Amino acid sequence: MPVAQTVYEVAIIGAGVSGTALLYSLSNYTNINRIALIEKNPEVALVNSHRTSNSQTLHFGDIETNYTLEKAKKVNKAASLVKNYLLQNDARQEIYSKYHKMVLAIGKEQADQLRNRYGEFKSLFPDLRLIDKDQIESVEPNVLKERETDEEVLALFTEEGYTIDYQKLAQSFLQQALANSHKNIDLMMGTKVKRITREGDLYYIQTARETIAAKVVAVTAGAHSLLFAKSLGYGKDYALLSVAGSFYFAPGVLNGKVYTVQLKKLPFAAIHGDPEVHNQSQTRFGPTAKAIPMLERHHYGTIWSYFKTAGLSLDAFISFFKILSEPVILKYIVKNYIYDIPFIGKRLFIKEVKRIVPSIKLSELKFAQKYGGIRPQIVNLKTKSMELGEAKILGENILFNITPSPGASTCLQNAEDDTERIISFLGEQYRFDKNRFLQDLGMENRQILI
Repeated sequence: MPVAQTVYEVAIIGAGVSGTALLYSLSNYTNINRIALIEKNPEVALVNSHRTSNSQTLHFGDIETNYTLEKAKKVNKAASLVKNYLLQNDARQEIYSKYHKMVLAIGKEQADQLRNRYGEFKSLFPDLRLIDKDQIESVEPNVLKERETDEEVLALFTEEGYTIDYQKLAQSFLQQALANSHKNIDLMMGTKVKRITREGDLYYIQTARETIAAKVVAVTAGAHSLLFAKSLGYGKDYALLSVAGSFYFAPGVLNGKVYTVQLKKLPFAAIHGDPEVHNQSQTRFGPTAKAIPMLERHHYGTIWSYFKTAGLSLDAFISFFKILSEPVILKYIVKNYIYDIPFIGKRLFIKEVKRIVPSIKLSELKFAQKYGGIRPQIVNLKTKSMELGEAKILGENILFNITPSPGASTCLQNAEDDTERIISFLGEQYRFDKNRFLQDLGMENRQILI
């Protein structure tokens, strides 16, 4: 049996925005006393939660045209928790900036799609409204400037746009957790987990420094979560299609967020333009999307780990071939690879940017070096298809979260759900004050099912 120096009630592996949100919930709203937060990097949120690794958007589902109404209801409820947390804990707006946002339709087909969407979604999003060319020009003049088309231009528009530095949000969650002096919280930064095993009623987590034990383990390590799950015999029917996003910078040509209508059959985000979180003088366009065999962007040491996660089975090969050979996806992936090629990529990508800002010049676009993260898209090896949304794998007193977009937007909802699961793992003597959790986040009127 492994020798552990310390036994924790809960160990959280991974200190991105999801792991720190869970720590915030466990430390402030449960009677769990001893918690370990284990992170391989020296600081929290240095991977996909870092501001350079995502689009910095708080997704509500109002202008994301690939969201169904049912998905938008769930995402809106979850994102509202984050919004309320920010409004109550970030009065100086050090974590977020607020911009207006819109989804832009060009041509009758897209305009009709937005009209239908507005009719379906307006009761869920009362601040959402349809605006025409003149109204678009008044808020985003560069969207209409030099637009050489007689086609109809329409947009779904709202003032409720939040751009977030998710690393700073993770730091805030951590500070709120540590402020509870009655709890024993051990931070293990710069500590890489080598192995997780189970003996009896305890999990043993082996690191380079020591072995610790925990009654319950929550793995919130993004794409690495599936690798840990498989090492313990869970998630065998899943693989990952790692989709990497890249961005281009331009001068501040937009006053707020401008999305484009989602392409049919594609689960990946359509190109959009966004002001940087605290710098409206810089606009970021993207993301591009290309499949790469890595668990972390720009970290080539994760290639072998990716193949261990994906598996080298016949089912995995058939699944990836079936997904990537679909003509619409194949064309999209190939084109997105070209976007990253020096000289050629910018000249092709500017055609996408001109759909948003027709007057943009080639000299104004600059490839954003070292920007972009990984979206770990779930592949079901049984159905041989991609599964949209997050994957949560549950084991005996252990859970694994794999959170592609909009995982950051739903981090507090995931924390609420996982806190309930962890309490059920630990037993009847443990409690989660869910009512106070929701009250503190301004959601006391939300229907609570206990």
